[in-house]
Amino acid sequence: MDESGDSGRPQPGAGGTDPSAAPSGGKPKRPADPGGGLLMGRPFGVPVYVAPSWFVVAALITWVFGGQLDRVLPELGGARYLVALFFAIAFYASVLVHELAHTVAALRYKLPVRRIQLQFFGGVSEIEKETETPGREFILAFVGPLLSLVLGGVFYGAMRFVEPGTVPGVLIAGLMISNLIVAAFNLLPGLPLDGGRMLRAIVWKITGKPMSGTIAAAWVGRGLAVTVLIGLPLLTHTGVLGSANEDIGGVETVMDALLAAILAGIIWTGAGNSLRMARLREHLPDLRARTLTRRAVPVESATPLSEALRRANEAGARALVVVDGQGNPKGVVREAAIVGVPEHRRPWVAVSGLAQDLTDGMKVPAELAGEALLDRLKATPATEYLVIEETGEIYGVLSTADVERAFVKAMARPES
Repeated sequence: MDESGDSGRPQPGAGGTDPSAAPSGGKPKRPADPGGGLLMGRPFGVPVYVAPSWFVVAALITWVFGGQLDRVLPELGGARYLVALFFAIAFYASVLVHELAHTVAALRYKLPVRRIQLQFFGGVSEIEKETETPGREFILAFVGPLLSLVLGGVFYGAMRFVEPGTVPGVLIAGLMISNLIVAAFNLLPGLPLDGGRMLRAIVWKITGKPMSGTIAAAWVGRGLAVTVLIGLPLLTHTGVLGSANEDIGGVETVMDALLAAILAGIIWTGAGNSLRMARLREHLPDLRARTLTRRAVPVESATPLSEALRRANEAGARALVVVDGQGNPKGVVREAAIVGVPEHRRPWVAVSGLAQDLTDGMKVPAELAGEALLDRLKATPATEYLVIEETGEIYGVLSTADVERAFVKAMARPES
């Protein structure tokens, strides 16, 4: 499955958006190594990882394809599993090409890509921002299946130069079929598949509302999940896919049902996640530094904590800012540190000992809102931030806890 967008693209059976916006993350200052498994390289500057789950599916492909080779090329003996392992690696190289197509398109539109990860059911391209127009959304989604179709055509052409019934012939035929399956599956019109993002772009273009496109494509995706859960085992059982009914044993039936359940679960979950992320984007503008900021009182560094709290209570403030003799802010008193000081000791504890020194990253403009605000907080993780007006005057203190509560509240709103 190919789940384009901010959070990535899983590709089930073949091959995979968030502003995952928890304020404790790190999007603008992206870590040099975002992790995710074994680092294989950095094409176009984007790290490519192989997740531990890939080794499970590689072993499964090797076992299944090796069994098929035993019927087609019995003379290979035990070497058939080496050939099958090569096929598994070559197949995932094709999935990587699919993901690189999405990545190149995203970079072309100046959308940051955190990483590409090859995992159990294909690949994930973690694109960190949403496209600005439905046209770009459509192109970004379509290039992956297009490259898979191109690869299928390339392998089809290569079959003319190899002998059927040989190891190269079987490998090339298998890669041709697998790439065509990747393309066809990802073109199904439901999120989180590429076809779902294409459908979303079309509905977005018609209605002018990206949320309407997301809702339509997500519900189609859920319908696809139910269809896969019921239809895949039936197709296999009736001989439409694979062997005829009488050749299917109990183990094969259980495996087909398990595969269908896993695929359906991934599609259903991906569609739901797409709805949640879209709903979050709708409510992100509600996260405003000005409205979330706590009123603060300035106190000098030598002020006893008890006196500082008395002034705050009189002013109806909920935060303390340490200033120098000229009134310039030097630090923010941490709420957790205040709570940790017993009441009887507060007259003897200076606020300077409870303050976190201010850095430029901890000074937040009062007009910041939405994703820009979250990006600013992610760039400099802290528990409190000083919110300032355009003139440089102190507006108040922004607590990470308040932002997180507002974020969770936005996420908890009922689905559209």
